[in-house]
Amino acid sequence: MLLRWIKDPPFSLAHLAFLLLWLYFSVYQPSWLSIGGLVVVVVLVLHHYKEDRSSLLGLGLATFCFFAFFVFQRVQDRSIQVERQAPAHLRLIPDTIKINGDALSFRAKNQGKTYQVFYTLKSEKEKKQWQGQTQVIELTYKGGIEEPEGQRNFRGFDYQAYLKTQGIYYQMKMEAIQSAIPVKTWNLFDWLSQWRRQAIVWSKEHFPLPMNQYMTGLLFGYLDTDFEEMDQLYSSLGIIHLFALSGMQVGFFINGIRKMLLRLGILQETVDFLMLPISLVYAGLTGFSISVVRSLVQKLLSQKSIRGMDNLAVTLILLMIFMPKFLLTAGGVLSCAYAFILTLVDSSSSSGIKKVLVESFWISLGILPLLTYYFSVFQPWSILLTFLFSFLFDLVLLPGLTLLFLLSILKPLTIFNNFFLLIEECIRWIAKITSLPLVFGQPSGLALVVLLLLLGIFYDTRKQKGLHILLSGLILFLFCWTKHPLENEITVVDIGQGDSIFLRDWRGRTILIDVGGHVDFEKENKWQERSRSVNAEKTLIPYLKSRGVGKLDALVLTHTDQDHMGDMVEVTRQIPAKKVYVSSGSLTQAKFREQLKQLHSPIQVVKRGERLPIFDSNLEVLAPDGIGDGKNDDSIVLYGQFYQKRFLFTGDLEEAGEKKLLSHYPQLQVDVLKVGHHGSKGSSSDLFLDQLHPQLALISVGKNNRYRHPHKELLDRLEKRSIAYLRTDERGAIRLIGWDYWRVETVR
Repeated sequence: MLLRWIKDPPFSLAHLAFLLLWLYFSVYQPSWLSIGGLVVVVVLVLHHYKEDRSSLLGLGLATFCFFAFFVFQRVQDRSIQVERQAPAHLRLIPDTIKINGDALSFRAKNQGKTYQVFYTLKSEKEKKQWQGQTQVIELTYKGGIEEPEGQRNFRGFDYQAYLKTQGIYYQMKMEAIQSAIPVKTWNLFDWLSQWRRQAIVWSKEHFPLPMNQYMTGLLFGYLDTDFEEMDQLYSSLGIIHLFALSGMQVGFFINGIRKMLLRLGILQETVDFLMLPISLVYAGLTGFSISVVRSLVQKLLSQKSIRGMDNLAVTLILLMIFMPKFLLTAGGVLSCAYAFILTLVDSSSSSGIKKVLVESFWISLGILPLLTYYFSVFQPWSILLTFLFSFLFDLVLLPGLTLLFLLSILKPLTIFNNFFLLIEECIRWIAKITSLPLVFGQPSGLALVVLLLLLGIFYDTRKQKGLHILLSGLILFLFCWTKHPLENEITVVDIGQGDSIFLRDWRGRTILIDVGGHVDFEKENKWQERSRSVNAEKTLIPYLKSRGVGKLDALVLTHTDQDHMGDMVEVTRQIPAKKVYVSSGSLTQAKFREQLKQLHSPIQVVKRGERLPIFDSNLEVLAPDGIGDGKNDDSIVLYGQFYQKRFLFTGDLEEAGEKKLLSHYPQLQVDVLKVGHHGSKGSSSDLFLDQLHPQLALISVGKNNRYRHPHKELLDRLEKRSIAYLRTDERGAIRLIGWDYWRVETVR
């Protein structure tokens, strides 16, 4: 009955799906844009069905049912309160285990609630036990619940929101594991988790690196921290999506199983029935990733002769029911967008290679606004590389690794590892000769919707060349507006414990003061060493790219402390600097000089009185004077008066450096002070504050940092003088933005 209704619905399923998309975002992510868009769509639907009351009534009833479902889900989310009391027991989800050095993370359940768990391994023996762990186990432990970290930079990653899309509201920090007892379970999802974990562990134990990484990635949708270097290279080339199991890969397995069952003589009706549980098992073995589930649903519907837009519409509707938060993730949106474009594009007039190229062109163009919205960049080489490597991954690696995995029961054929070593050498070589991705910036929600609308019109009118010129101009204008927003900003980026301050004027001139960096503490043993990405990869670089910054006019490195300049190599690799400014004292440090050689940018030693143009004025160097030691009191100090406000950026300047600065500039006063040395006890002395009379103090400091910055004495000094202050540990990134005056924005 349901199948007959889907094949011959009383209204367009595509119309229902489109209406539900706007309703979905209006409920889950309400904004004036989503609600306004929903109103427009409702008006269009009413106009379209005004002559067909019965269809309109059916459409309205279906929409109301989904509205009630979405609201119910939303109310449930809001009703969940973060527990303060940790449960006594947790049941491990085996296929979520990840190990990085001595850091262990996994997900576990208790009474229907899922927890993200973190634990520091105590010995190498314990690490090996967890590496081989494949069973569902009941854990008793000592530890407590923590609140997951939320968004800390403008348009930055929100880990707390991400966990909620996975149905996780609690984060657990374990201090000790007291017992781990295997348990028997009749839960199908527990079985699938165990089987997937067993397959991953088998691959890791019986195949060498990097072969086992490609095996777990392509067959089971699992990439470990060992793959970090290649992950970055594939990402920079825009082809990391080859590891996200696609429709072609799903089709390879499902079609293969279907053909095998039919050749065994099983009736087609029986095979059609069996494909549902088989698809469920396959989805479980690949971690229930949205791309796999979406592909499987579309495949099963197509076997029931539901194709085209109806197929995609029913798929979206089913996903909204069974995976209600799938569109709140980049992976969910991009997977469905790729499917929509493939369904929409008409390449029937082409064949062979030409057909593939036509489809690739429209997919790349159609997905571009979404890629820039989520990642701010686009790699032009990805079009060609995807075309070339998709054949390798889908037609060679996928069937080859499947066969090798199955044969490994008899004997692991590790000789093929040389082939994977060759692939990685090719990837490294390609990464060296290709250009950096184009940085477009992150469009606003409104700009994204308009871009998608214009591209839709562009495709529909693809044969009208005159209109194409106008549409191309509008699309180009929106991309340019995103990259060059024509406003002034001074942003204290939240990079944790450290400093990084970004300045850009309406002309597009940019200055970056410091880049931040981890202060690494060496582990005692090799087994404890963690593979750690550069801090700027998660904080500074995404922010700069979201603002459309692909190149810096000037990078100022105030001094040689790791938390100010430690990430300079990676930052300038991805966002080159036309010139790097350092102090003469910094060059007395041999390690710092060696790092500067890796920047491939002109290095200039600054002197007191030197000026850097910005904001229709200049940023003036006030210190240091002479050759120092490159340490805190030898920091480069910068002053500028921009749009009726005077700014002072002090690096890690402390009391001795402050006294020297005031001796050179006894009349110095400022409105906005970037507090020196993250608000340490020895910075921003009474004498310094009394002389400067700042109205606002900005403190760049890491949340729960080991140094306990900012110091209470410093805060008392500010409060005693009624100086307002903003801290990145409390407010996230701090931004002053405007045209001819400044307004203050914070993330929190």
